[in-house]
Amino acid sequence: MATLKAKDIRNMSKGDREKKLKELKMELIKSRSGNSKTGSKTKEIKRIIARILTLNKPTEENSSKEIEKNK
Repeated sequence: MATLKAKDIRNMSKGDREKKLKELKMELIKSRSGNSKTGSKTKEIKRIIARILTLNKPTEENSSKEIEKNK
């Protein structure tokens, strides 16, 4: 499994990020069922999922700009 960097995730479209997130969640379930202990692969999958979720969140700066536009 290749590590996804934040730069690569930012370049993905929102649909691609959602698709990758689903794939990673399925892979996480598979890796957990195979091992009773948390392995390095499981940790890496969790980190990538966290990166995607973090980059999917609207930042406070962007949301405050949109609020000002709507006024």
